[in-house]
Amino acid sequence: KRCLDGTRTEVLTDIVNWIYDTDENVPRILWLHGQAGKGKSAIAHTIALWFKNIGGVGSCFCFARDWQAEHLEEKIFRTVSCELAERDPAFRRALTDVVAEDDALKTTSDIVLQWKRLISEPLHKISSHIVGNVVIVVDALDESGPEPSRRHLLSVLASAETAGLPRNVRILVTSRTLPDIERVLNVARHVKAISLDVIFAGSSERDIRLYIMKRMGHLRGIGSAEVLGISRKAEGLFEWARLACEFVNTSAVKNRSVKERFDNIMHLRSGGGLLDAMYRAILEESIPKDETTLTRFRSVMQQIMSAFEPLHMDALNKMRSHFPGKEDHYDVIAVLECMAPLLSGITDRSSPVRPLHASFYDFLMDRSRSGIYFIDTADAKDLAFATLRILHENLQFNICGLESSYLANAEVPDLLKRIKKNIPHHISYSSQFWAQHLKKTVFDLSLAALVKAIVGSEKFLFWLEIISLLGMVGKGLDALSTISTWLQVNGFKDTLALVEDGFKLIQNFGSVILHSTPHLYVSAVPFLPSNVLLSRMLLPKFTGLAAVAVGGLKGWPVEQLSLCGHESEVHSVAISPDGKRIVSGSLDYTVQIWDVERGVQIGSPLEGHTHTVMSVAFSPDGKRIVSGSLDDTVRVWDVEGGVQIGSPLEGHTHIVNSVAFSPDGKRIVSGSWDKTVRIWDVEGGVQIGSPLKGHTDSVNSVAFSPDGKWIRIVSGSWDKTVRVWDVEGGVEVGSPLEGHTEGVNSFAFSPDGKRIVSGSWENTVNIWDAEGVVQIDSLFEGHTDVVTSIAISPDGKMIVSGSIDETIRVWDVEQGRIISGSSDKTVRIWDVEGCVQIDSPLEGHTHTVMSVAFSPDGKRIVSGSLDNTVRIWDVEGGVQIGSPLEGHTDGVNSVAFSPDGKRIVSGSLDKTVRVWDVEGGVQIGSPLEGHTYAVNSVAFSPDGKWIVSGSRDTTVRIWDVEGGVQIGSPLEGHTDAVESVAFSPDGKWIVSGSWDKTVRIWDVEGGVQIGSPLEGHTNIVNSVAFSPDGKRIVSGSWDKTMRVWEA
Repeated sequence: KRCLDGTRTEVLTDIVNWIYDTDENVPRILWLHGQAGKGKSAIAHTIALWFKNIGGVGSCFCFARDWQAEHLEEKIFRTVSCELAERDPAFRRALTDVVAEDDALKTTSDIVLQWKRLISEPLHKISSHIVGNVVIVVDALDESGPEPSRRHLLSVLASAETAGLPRNVRILVTSRTLPDIERVLNVARHVKAISLDVIFAGSSERDIRLYIMKRMGHLRGIGSAEVLGISRKAEGLFEWARLACEFVNTSAVKNRSVKERFDNIMHLRSGGGLLDAMYRAILEESIPKDETTLTRFRSVMQQIMSAFEPLHMDALNKMRSHFPGKEDHYDVIAVLECMAPLLSGITDRSSPVRPLHASFYDFLMDRSRSGIYFIDTADAKDLAFATLRILHENLQFNICGLESSYLANAEVPDLLKRIKKNIPHHISYSSQFWAQHLKKTVFDLSLAALVKAIVGSEKFLFWLEIISLLGMVGKGLDALSTISTWLQVNGFKDTLALVEDGFKLIQNFGSVILHSTPHLYVSAVPFLPSNVLLSRMLLPKFTGLAAVAVGGLKGWPVEQLSLCGHESEVHSVAISPDGKRIVSGSLDYTVQIWDVERGVQIGSPLEGHTHTVMSVAFSPDGKRIVSGSLDDTVRVWDVEGGVQIGSPLEGHTHIVNSVAFSPDGKRIVSGSWDKTVRIWDVEGGVQIGSPLKGHTDSVNSVAFSPDGKWIRIVSGSWDKTVRVWDVEGGVEVGSPLEGHTEGVNSFAFSPDGKRIVSGSWENTVNIWDAEGVVQIDSLFEGHTDVVTSIAISPDGKMIVSGSIDETIRVWDVEQGRIISGSSDKTVRIWDVEGCVQIDSPLEGHTHTVMSVAFSPDGKRIVSGSLDNTVRIWDVEGGVQIGSPLEGHTDGVNSVAFSPDGKRIVSGSLDKTVRVWDVEGGVQIGSPLEGHTYAVNSVAFSPDGKWIVSGSRDTTVRIWDVEGGVQIGSPLEGHTDAVESVAFSPDGKWIVSGSWDKTVRIWDVEGGVQIGSPLEGHTNIVNSVAFSPDGKRIVSGSWDKTMRVWEA
């Protein structure tokens, strides 16, 4: 695009004068804006071409609506820096030095960092060495994507760093006058704004007249009067003038004269909607209104406008031939041949087919404007089918015929030619965007079957080949993450497990695959963990690969991601409500935001605090972050923009320990070492009312009540109290909740907001009535060290507490009993309703009690001890029944009753499993032997016929109770001691938890692991159980967390 010679001279002269202005204070940015069709891009391209032709150092970066899927905003300054380096040797040397210091700059999507390191820093370094000016053109900023996608870019353009660029640097930006762009650029002092809607109106009409004369002056019947008429009709819109010339010159209706077509244009509605009227006129001339033709038009335009990047005519046809409906298998040229005024790529088959102007998109996608020509891009089913079918038919081993694994992809001399030949546009497009089209499609069994056919076969590796060759391995993670969400339905558990394995394959080997495609088979597949489903599916099909003889992994590494970026200790973390982001606060004074799936930092660190960040939290909508710091301030941050919102919230006179948002996100509460609790208005950035005073020591933790019936805040302090505050009144509700004898570290509201649970330094958990502000019964005792963390189950019936004593304890709030075993050699029974011990301890063991369990009828208890014995106790009488069950030669780690209560199973440090008759008090049969190390956990199947055992030898074994023999081979997969095992309610599955930090599910009949390990715990998993309906698994770990998994 460029201006016709002799047109737009006034605005072009203004821009050239701005470029050459030698005033030190000249604005570094010129923002050229106006409504669609004003010719902004033509002006920008003319300046870029002129500057290039005179040998200037510059770059031109153009956004486009139909390339938004490529996230061009993440690449802008990498691209600009490369172009500047090509034009100037001094800049190239400076850029090389910067990249040599930090190789990650080549791929970072952080545009703030890109700007600082790749543009600003080199320009400052070599500004005195460049003769003349540096001109950077950014065209069509409004087409960069949705408003959030350009926040970072706008913050760069408006920054003080941009205002302080060397005096010879100029940035020309063009866009429509959108509110978010106007809001930022209009107020920046270093930005000069030129509106094409306001100025140059007279010259615009003259320029349009010159353009029309050149395009139509030779036509019979078009004279100066007609040219003047059309130029005035255009109302300064160059795009309208272009379309008018196309319409009169190349109308599809051959039996209408030039004069008739001219008259048609002159009768179009003037004023608002001028472009829309022109679009309708052209479509009415080009597209017959019979239903078949209109249906085909909508289908083809939907294909064009739904594509995530523009497709050539051949690719459009190849994809259309794979649409599910045979009625759609026609040549698109039959629809598009008359639309050359509106679309590129019609007469030139080498160009992609795309609307020539963004306003045509807007017209077609607004039903109120386009009427019968409206295009609905919400339904992507046809493209989803097409991309998957294309992949299924065309994926093949070594698709580009690479001969050697000794060469990196970059070293293959003719790689681009091979890619062009073997991965044509429709295949490369399908490889990149199949998952994105599925995301826009409701679940469909036929589509799911196609996904399974690719992911569940060697074709999965062939797809990885293509994205490696295209240099887009990162898109593989996006695709598999999308598919994992899309496939969350019954019947596709194995496919989901394969998707998860594929995701981890890319996470672990992505850099290798990106470097050299053959190393997918040389350095990735052979090293897949042996027990994961993907490995078991692929390795039999690639028998010629290297094999790991010793030391290979059985499961994926436990650590999912290591988020590295802080320069000092991390003090606080929080997860966004949608689970996709993490925020962290650090001793390095910064707040950082992380992408959970990719494990990468999002944007630059949020800087502003002048001391350690002690606490961070997301707002309920995930759009904002609040942080509290040792600098005594609270700060609020915009997640998308990566900038601080307003000034720091100041008022505290000492360290801010804890911060939290209210449920509606409108308020923030903070607790401090200054002994106060303060409430802040998020929008106004001011403190609401006076500080809430009452605590006599540091406030360690604060939270809002969750239910919204009444707005209250709870705070916990080193003064050993929990206090409840009325937000509206700014006063304490009732008296302090006293009962703790040491400082209160943590607390949580119940989901209904009626109860508060607190944990303290004196090792106890307390429950309080939040409405009446009184303690409920007695405290829960059991922890032997400081209680550091408290949480309540969603139904409010269970409390989980974590402690420095390295245990997690789960408490039943409503009913039932807790049995505890202790190193004080006693077994104790507790009444949870009364929170008191029932009767005296059951005494008899001479060493630590390791395991206890109720009989099914609740009348008996069995216990196992390091004194090598198993003992049975009468619950009501509180006495031992019979003699100890003796036979183990080392400590008893685990005991359990059979479902009918007639038998007991025990597992021991002596490596054996033993079965006991409850009534007779004798061992049944011989010990069950096979484990090579201590047995940590045992359990009966629901029908009582089988026993499962888990051992420090890393295996799970199944035993036949009647036969007293092992069933099948050991279940192998864990890489460290198995700490806990349990049967599912139907007896078909077993779950195990291990020191390797994973939870695994096993098929009892098949004797194989189901799916991939359940990973997430960061320490030993010491307890696992199925839910009563068998649909969920709960696990508890030394990492102080309890996790619930879909079974």
